[in-house]
Amino acid sequence: MPIEPGAQRFTYHRAVNLILGAFLVVSAIEVPILHLILPWEPVRLTALAIGVYGLIWMVGLLATMRVHQHLVGPSGLRIRNSLSLDLPLPWERIAAIEVRRRSMPPGGQTQLEDGVLALGMAGQTSVDVVLMGPLVVPVRKTRGEPVTRIRFHADEPEALVAAARSHLTARTQA
Repeated sequence: MPIEPGAQRFTYHRAVNLILGAFLVVSAIEVPILHLILPWEPVRLTALAIGVYGLIWMVGLLATMRVHQHLVGPSGLRIRNSLSLDLPLPWERIAAIEVRRRSMPPGGQTQLEDGVLALGMAGQTSVDVVLMGPLVVPVRKTRGEPVTRIRFHADEPEALVAAARSHLTARTQA
């Protein structure tokens, strides 16, 4: 889906930069060490292939999080997470949006409880979206159940909420 003119981008990857950076460094060190200490050629080549694949995968994951950012535009809010989530919410479906930082309980980065869908990043959310009414969203964890509130993480939640509120205000005044 192309980005509409006038849309503003908002990042969400800073919460995992340190973790992914640490994994990248450890993996980059591990690959040549395993290549040197493993005495069997087939095992050494297999470990090398898996290690290089893992490095490329982690770089790709970080790159997709930087490219596929949350969007606030004239038609609505798009909540994104790498290539795994692109959730467009038209302004007509949003009743309110606010900054609210929360830590998520154990249970994964995507959680559904009592009609509230939490899409966390590094165990936290920072933006709450209240929907006009129940909405079935194409997120596998919901299993087709409607949600009335969506929580997600943004690196600069105040700026995202301010941009979204300007669009919501313009919609209600029109």
